[in-house]
Amino acid sequence: MTSSGYANAASQSFASGAIKVPAVTALFWAIKILTTGMGETTSDYLVGTMNPKIAVLGGAASLVAALLVQWLWPRFHAPIYWGAVLMVGIFGTMAADVTHRVIGVPYSVSSSAFALGLAGAFWLWQKSEGTLSIHSVRGRRREAFYWAVVLLTFALGTALGDLSAHSWGLGYFPSAVLYGLLILLPLIAYLRFGLREIAAFWCGYVITRPLGASFADWFGAPVERGGMGYGFGPVSAVLFVIFVALVAYVTLKGDGIEQSAR
Repeated sequence: MTSSGYANAASQSFASGAIKVPAVTALFWAIKILTTGMGETTSDYLVGTMNPKIAVLGGAASLVAALLVQWLWPRFHAPIYWGAVLMVGIFGTMAADVTHRVIGVPYSVSSSAFALGLAGAFWLWQKSEGTLSIHSVRGRRREAFYWAVVLLTFALGTALGDLSAHSWGLGYFPSAVLYGLLILLPLIAYLRFGLREIAAFWCGYVITRPLGASFADWFGAPVERGGMGYGFGPVSAVLFVIFVALVAYVTLKGDGIEQSAR
């Protein structure tokens, strides 16, 4: 397709209201949790094996490139979308870690700051668009709000996971159990107590980050730090294989694509 043809196709797709995010299914949550764990261990592996400044700059550049492709692609495409989410996971971890380890901000303070930033992003999105539903993510402005919120949820989740594992002294596995229980609360509140679907979704979305990251850290971290000692690199590799397999599956089967704009 020529550049003018691609531009026309993209313009028509945006104009017709093509939804740029996947449907919320069981596979959606499985792949999302994989990206959280892989983002954590990949960031730790890269920062630990190369110059941290180069790793962070490379992560930032890769994130911008992935989001740019997602931004310009005219409709939802599973490998592009999930590739962007994965890069958000990697760089979101780096951003939270730099805030604590380089700048020296305590996890409690960074968690509070990221939470306020997320609340502000939600407020602006709601005020501008009148809804926070991911079923309505069409058009570039709504997509910009969506990705800003996604980035903040990863940064917040990373800070929360580190807060419980390190500052509270729970360690990785107890933290994983804690967030595994917490992620059930919005589901129960939605099913039994009338919590709105949008609120339940975003509460669960935030918790997936410390849940996946805590489990991944538990497998990858050295034994002396409370982990299983398998190494961040090997754990990242295993998670990546599973991630590619699931994304390939939803791409070939067409699962996870929004069929209607609700």
